[in-house]
Amino acid sequence: MDRYLVFGHPVRHSKSPFIHTLFARQTQQELEYGLAEPAVDEFAQALCTFFDQGGKGCNVTVPFKEQAFTLVDRLSPRAKRAGAVNTIKLTDDGVLLGDNTDGAGLVADLKSHGVTLADSRILLLGAGGAARGALAPLLAELPSELVIANRTHTKAQQLAAEFHDLGPVTAQTYEQLAGPFDLVINSTSASLQGELPPLAPALIHTDIAIYDMMYGASDTAFISWAKQHGARQTMDGLGMLVEQAAEAFTVWRGIRPGTKQVLRELKRNLGVI
Repeated sequence: MDRYLVFGHPVRHSKSPFIHTLFARQTQQELEYGLAEPAVDEFAQALCTFFDQGGKGCNVTVPFKEQAFTLVDRLSPRAKRAGAVNTIKLTDDGVLLGDNTDGAGLVADLKSHGVTLADSRILLLGAGGAARGALAPLLAELPSELVIANRTHTKAQQLAAEFHDLGPVTAQTYEQLAGPFDLVINSTSASLQGELPPLAPALIHTDIAIYDMMYGASDTAFISWAKQHGARQTMDGLGMLVEQAAEAFTVWRGIRPGTKQVLRELKRNLGVI
């Protein structure tokens, strides 16, 4: 039976086995999917061993995405742009192909919620790996402007300069931000600590769409804050998790699973519904 894994540290909390098991059942694919939590300095060896022992593909999560980028034989265009790999496939000719499905998953989830990206003004909070992975897919949707804001402004400036060839992307400090924005995406991990990015409440209005890449059994701190200041459409990253997994499954198996029922099952598993 074909074997797949998710590599991370820590990774015991991962919902990837749950999601991919449902995908396999839905598409009648014979595979097994497990967890691997090597020490931070043992990832390269663990990855090599997995494929030497017949592994067909894997997902890669924190903190190994940038390291995976350097370990594969070939990179997809979107992995090159992201500077990180979250999906690896062993091709028929024995090549390890590195891909990045995070941005595609984000865009797919936004569209599933009816969010219009074309000609929209988007604010992206954060300038780390999550933001980097999202930029090219977001700009491919032809927004009127994409503004990056980050606590360390120089990082936002560097990211904007790197992606400027793909569309109208700029960097601003939190103090410089002026609305209205149609969509705000929080790519920072602040919600994991119950913290908030320093965003002015005046930027929130009733017609804005709010997206937090983090998720939990209840509203994240950022989503709660946005609702308190009048936002009517708020979304967490659970749908992105499922959509990027569906994209990875498609890379591996050549068949795209449906995501709506799997997302419902995942929410039920987490106690969200």
